[in-house]
Amino acid sequence: MARAASACGTPGEPGLRAPEQLRARLGDSQAARSIVGWRRRRRGRAGSRCVWRAGAMASWAALSPSIVEYFEGEDSYRCGYCKNESGSRSNGMWAHSMTVQDYQDLIDRGWRRSGKYVYKPVMNQTCCPQYTIRCRPLQFQPSKSHKKVLKKMLKFLAKGEISKGNCEDEPMEPTMEETVAGDFALINKLDIQCDLKTLSDDLKESFESEEKKKGKSPKKEESKELIQSQRIEEKLGSGEPSHSIKMHMAPKPGKGADLSKPPCRKAKEIRKERKRLKLMQQSPAGELEGFQAQGEPPSLFPPKANKSNQPKSLEDLIFESLPENASHKLEVRVVRSSPPSSQFKATFQESYQVYKRYQMIIHKDPPDKPTVSQFTRFLCSSPLEAENPPHGPDCGYGSFHQQYWLDGRIIAVGVIDILPYCVSSVYLYYDPDYSFLSLGVYSALREIGFTRQLHQKTSQLNYYYMGFYIHSCPKMKYKGQYRPSDLLCPETYVWVPIEQCLSSLDNSKYCRFNQDPEAVDEGRSKEPDRLQVFHKKAIMPYGVYKKQRKDPSEEAAVLQYAGLVGQACSERMLLLRT
Repeated sequence: MARAASACGTPGEPGLRAPEQLRARLGDSQAARSIVGWRRRRRGRAGSRCVWRAGAMASWAALSPSIVEYFEGEDSYRCGYCKNESGSRSNGMWAHSMTVQDYQDLIDRGWRRSGKYVYKPVMNQTCCPQYTIRCRPLQFQPSKSHKKVLKKMLKFLAKGEISKGNCEDEPMEPTMEETVAGDFALINKLDIQCDLKTLSDDLKESFESEEKKKGKSPKKEESKELIQSQRIEEKLGSGEPSHSIKMHMAPKPGKGADLSKPPCRKAKEIRKERKRLKLMQQSPAGELEGFQAQGEPPSLFPPKANKSNQPKSLEDLIFESLPENASHKLEVRVVRSSPPSSQFKATFQESYQVYKRYQMIIHKDPPDKPTVSQFTRFLCSSPLEAENPPHGPDCGYGSFHQQYWLDGRIIAVGVIDILPYCVSSVYLYYDPDYSFLSLGVYSALREIGFTRQLHQKTSQLNYYYMGFYIHSCPKMKYKGQYRPSDLLCPETYVWVPIEQCLSSLDNSKYCRFNQDPEAVDEGRSKEPDRLQVFHKKAIMPYGVYKKQRKDPSEEAAVLQYAGLVGQACSERMLLLRT
């Protein structure tokens, strides 16, 4: 992604950032100390020219500001899905900073972030292979079970009705968060402390002041960021009961059937029949426009070609108007989490309390486990650089929290990344008191709708990434219900419609989806010597670095990194070597 020179720092060095900005971006890491010290020494040499160690090296302005530390070898940890104590295997790196384009390219090669830790499962070795899955929102049509969830929300907002029992075909409620269950083990295994300074002193002061108030909600300021306001009206037919209608099957002959009585009909059919008779009484010719009675020949009641005869779109189902006396009001706000916006800071404490209750009640965590540090490290800290190009989304690219406000309080938060070609879902947490609203399903549908909304201005933003699809874990197969969707081939990194993958996955946990046996990874590392290395305050190609070091012990790790990230990312991202 190209950046404006004004956003990057000092005059004459459009691709470089000021030391203070780098420090804020990287924290007190070795990368920050090295780069900042090097930058200050450069500026101190008044009138002297900077000589890069490699004459053919591109300038910093042409390089991506992504800076990563790769961890050699493969990490084994407890699987969050099958609970195997050491069966989950992955490669990982710590991202001090990362552009949205680099992260887009990485997730298109099977990577995924958890806070600032970016990892890639070793697909042919891990106990539960995790395939990157994306939905195509522009062609998405909600299923029957999705519509049930949306209707349940409409009833609650319009009349305060709470459905009894769980809606069928909703496996997501207890399992959606398990998509990242192993991430805690990954991050905690690294002895890296969360730097709360990234949230600024203002954020810490806000948290401390709210901690003292004990129950007093933080002042809610009107956000100038993207706000999706929802006023929804449930269109209940006259006489429709608030509870679910039980469907009775007609009894079989010999089982007490009274054949003298007419067969039972749905309440909806009865209402349509009454409406048809009423309209026929009002119209001398008995003609009905735009209405077709159940069981009548179509020619008698030709439907009018209007929107009412077409399936409702996702937006039609979500954004309906509520009556003036609606019981509840739902508002969805998208606030930037990194760097933290003023609205994010103002709502940090309330959002954290929702997360804490969620972890304690849903995941059975002890009260001292979901700490502020854990919450910040896992769901607030992000390596993604905020970018606001003129033709991008109004809210820009980067990391955000999508907050669900019900009657002035947060009941759920979806953590998302907005990237050049997609909205990537990271995590969801919600107030367990509202589990009856199926917020896992509802938030996914809202995020799909949000992606469609962003596409209207940013045409290349076409996809909704749902993280990983795990076919071998029955509870985690629900993501395949959002159609049409594609799975990423773990060998050639091409997208394959999920329908073409399921039969193979039924036979084997690990599959190559690309059916062309000659196909290879087109983005593979072909010239590892062009990989960019940051070492001893200098940036250089790996080919120059290895000649200076003359130490072959590092080569295996560097080549492994290059193979996993691909040629394009290896040339843009800076690999930190100590």
